[in-house]
Amino acid sequence: MVSQNRFFDDFARIAGGAAGALTGVKSEVETLIRQQFERILSDMELINREEFDVVREMASLARNTQEALSERMSEIAKKLAAMADVSTGKPSAAKPGHVTVRRPRRSAAAALSRSRKHNAGRGKKTV
Repeated sequence: MVSQNRFFDDFARIAGGAAGALTGVKSEVETLIRQQFERILSDMELINREEFDVVREMASLARNTQEALSERMSEIAKKLAAMADVSTGKPSAAKPGHVTVRRPRRSAAAALSRSRKHNAGRGKKTV
């Protein structure tokens, strides 16, 4: 009976040692797999959650600023149109079908050429 009890004790020790060895192997395999995944993910150049949240907040702020500036521009345009209508006493050019045609401005070279022609008939020298 003593030999049978000793057999079970030895068997329990061997089984415990094998379980400990398997636990060590399991942790090593998990570590290797985790390192492999981290390497693959770093090669993919993915961003982390904090960077994404910062960029999303920046985009939201830019969108809100753009909308506010757009509203402000339309208000200024309305005020400018109203000021132009008051100063000229004319109705607004914003009526449908109303088109304002303006003469193009002359370039500086064209103005100088015209001035030379005009002064040439008077006997004055021009530069």
